[in-house]
Amino acid sequence: MSQLIQLHNGVASIVHDNWTLVQLPASQVEERKQAGKVVLFKLTGENTVTNAQIAQTVIPLAGKIIVPLSVFIARNTELVSRIQAGEVGVWLATHEPLETLTQFQANLNALPLIAIFVERFADGRIFSLGTLLRTRYGFKNELRAFGDVLRDQLFFLKRSGFNSYLIRADRSAQDAIASLNDFSQPYQGAVDEPKPLFKRYNRGA
Repeated sequence: MSQLIQLHNGVASIVHDNWTLVQLPASQVEERKQAGKVVLFKLTGENTVTNAQIAQTVIPLAGKIIVPLSVFIARNTELVSRIQAGEVGVWLATHEPLETLTQFQANLNALPLIAIFVERFADGRIFSLGTLLRTRYGFKNELRAFGDVLRDQLFFLKRSGFNSYLIRADRSAQDAIASLNDFSQPYQGAVDEPKPLFKRYNRGA
């Protein structure tokens, strides 16, 4: 069963995923150590993808594909015709600077899909990225969240402009749909409703 939830005209449903997610091969770069623990640093602006990974990434020869940002940039000449045909989307992780994409691809709406990958949910960067893509950069097409995407995040992802959610394989997409209606009237303004509640509420005469 599909794990992909999409919003269409405000209505959420589980749909078949027509896109193939292209993954980077595992890195052989030695991880750093901090406080006696092995960790992989993924700070904003730090390059965590190697040239070998980019070169060894397997790109399907046909069909709609979502490629990593680093591959999209480094191997763009291979993808030009497919980009023009609307068959290429881009994914980036929450630690990757959005400016890396916007500086390379000025017209984001030439991309039918942008996906944000959450390796492990630990902060709110995905919400900031969604908001920036919808507001500052005017992205109007499918904006997908995937990775460590859980039920209690969906309502806030929707508020941040996401309209597509790939639920973790070990969770129920059917149960997750209900979370999109966890709150009937959000107070704050956001991407889905710019006006805060006090500006929407008619107190009457």
